[in-house]
Amino acid sequence: MSGAPRIPLVVPGTRPELAETEARILAERGRISLLYQALLNSAPIAAGWERMLTAVRNQTGVPADLRELIILRVAVLNRASFEFHAHVPHAEKAGVPAATIDAVRETPLPAVFTPRERVVLELTDAMTRDIEVPDALMARLQAEFDATGVLEVVATVAAYNMVSRLLVALKIEHG
Repeated sequence: MSGAPRIPLVVPGTRPELAETEARILAERGRISLLYQALLNSAPIAAGWERMLTAVRNQTGVPADLRELIILRVAVLNRASFEFHAHVPHAEKAGVPAATIDAVRETPLPAVFTPRERVVLELTDAMTRDIEVPDALMARLQAEFDATGVLEVVATVAAYNMVSRLLVALKIEHG
């Protein structure tokens, strides 16, 4: 996958009708990334995307290190280089060691992961590759998290599959 994005990127500040959406994105994200420049081709999608992904990333009880491992693993599995590179700094900030960030690229998963990290990453693999989650794997996840935690982990995997698939389909890549 290479080349220019498949749709034009909206230059921030060039469409007055997007000012409110851009302001929310800037307030939450600190910048308008290439992803959001693509999303701004549809104001309703950009606004809804920002609200949903803000909830997933910043308003759940999923620990930041686990969340970032999920996001990195989804990016690896879906070959979304932009997503992977965008989230490495977030993983580092969440305290994920460089060796663990590197290990998330490996298949099968190496032994460096804690049992909690492993079950979350196995869930990520199952949801991303196979769609269906085996009962035994779900039981292991339920042993680690209450109902809210299970929902939030599953929603994180699902949301970042959406992100990576949009990035790949539209050829939005890391520079």
